[in-house]
Amino acid sequence: MPLHQLAVVPADVSGERLGLALNTPAPAPLAACRLDHPGGGALLLGVLGASHVVTVEHPGGRFCEQVSCTARGYGGDLPGHADAPGYDLRSRITERDEASFRELAHALRRRCAAEPGWLGGTFPGDDAALTALAAVPDGTGWRWQTWHLYPGHSGGTVVYTASRWRP
Repeated sequence: MPLHQLAVVPADVSGERLGLALNTPAPAPLAACRLDHPGGGALLLGVLGASHVVTVEHPGGRFCEQVSCTARGYGGDLPGHADAPGYDLRSRITERDEASFRELAHALRRRCAAEPGWLGGTFPGDDAALTALAAVPDGTGWRWQTWHLYPGHSGGTVVYTASRWRP
């Protein structure tokens, strides 16, 4: 899936300020990619500023995960673990030194540009300012991972999430 060069300043500028909202109205993404499930239904990956939205369309309705600063107003802070019926999320925030931060950004950009099921958005000012998402079908549901990279003075902050949803 594609890697998008987004000509906007990211709305979310701190990994520590991200929140999680489930099943709220999905905001319009700056970049998106639709993946069809072999058993029916689809998943929409979306880049929002330096955050993301994932929407699952399935025969029983829809499910939506939003990780953004705006999501804090709907659901609260981004937890290390969250679950709901059929859903599980794990997240972690890490600080990286300059070399490992740049190496991760380069690897994620490469995967977004070349691999199916990947979507990425980069932002002006620093080629390591990046949001990357990857998803695959998982039985009757989906698994996805996201990386939110926030460059700093001597490295950067990485917010990583891994989610699983099943009907």
